[in-house]
Amino acid sequence: MQIGPYRLANRLILAPMAGVTDRPFRMLCRRYGAALAVSEMVSSNPALRHDKKTLRRSDHAGEPEPRAVQILGNEPHAMAEAARMNVDRGAQIIDINMGCPAKKVCQKAAGSALLRDERLVARILEAVVGAVSVPVTLKIRTGWDPAHRNAVTIAKIAENSGIQSIAVHGRTRACGFSGQAEYLTIRQIKQTVGIPVVANGDIDSPEKAAAVLEFTGADAVMIGRAALGNPWLFRRIDRFLCGNAEPVTPDTEEIRNVVLDHLKGLYTFYGEYLGVRIARKHVGWYLNHLPHPPDFGPLFNSQDGANQQLELIDRLFNA
Repeated sequence: MQIGPYRLANRLILAPMAGVTDRPFRMLCRRYGAALAVSEMVSSNPALRHDKKTLRRSDHAGEPEPRAVQILGNEPHAMAEAARMNVDRGAQIIDINMGCPAKKVCQKAAGSALLRDERLVARILEAVVGAVSVPVTLKIRTGWDPAHRNAVTIAKIAENSGIQSIAVHGRTRACGFSGQAEYLTIRQIKQTVGIPVVANGDIDSPEKAAAVLEFTGADAVMIGRAALGNPWLFRRIDRFLCGNAEPVTPDTEEIRNVVLDHLKGLYTFYGEYLGVRIARKHVGWYLNHLPHPPDFGPLFNSQDGANQQLELIDRLFNA
């Protein structure tokens, strides 16, 4: 799959997820086979441009190319300025968020709420594309609600505006994450536009990835929640798509090293105080894939120091 000058190594992309796809997690997923890992969304609000959280989300030190940053907002000029700012800070691909279903985002007429205003969509896309020299991509849902699935129309607008690829989550904003993703709309988009199309939603196994690619004709798949605590999923899917049907699962020692490296990366990136607290949710996701005593999660979450957390992980695996 090609995005501007960047040819991706495979057909697997890590979805942008608020509070998850920070630099340590992006680099971990890239290490395990994601060809592209999109950052957490960065607000276009000018008042937040030098906010600590915004600066942290714009930190790409040591991150492999291409570096993709997602921006969020509803005002064309502010979005264009945000795109320019992030390119100056190292972004090589700008992704526009028109897919977030969160109430606090939609109440500000941003994210997937924008799908209700096709004219504004066009203005934002044209402003951002015109503001930067790097490729601009777009992430959407299939529409606002099941009665108003306008993703095919939005995809046409995107192509005409100069967007270089479009990722589509197979649910409407009203669906949130409930029910099952539908891929017919994604298939229709792929049959309508000439830019690369990325299928997203409920892709949690090599077999599901292959089936979605075949049904939709999409150029790539985007994986979000299924990668939580399971970064090696990208390696499994990549090998499966390359014809290696033999399951490739990490052994206990590899998982142990991944968890420890991930936690150390969080402590370094955020500092010990914040890193320890962010580590709790990641370890909770890892535990979903690991046998463990029922009291291990609460015990881990009660620790306030990095060394104590690392010692507990060692004890878990030594047991």
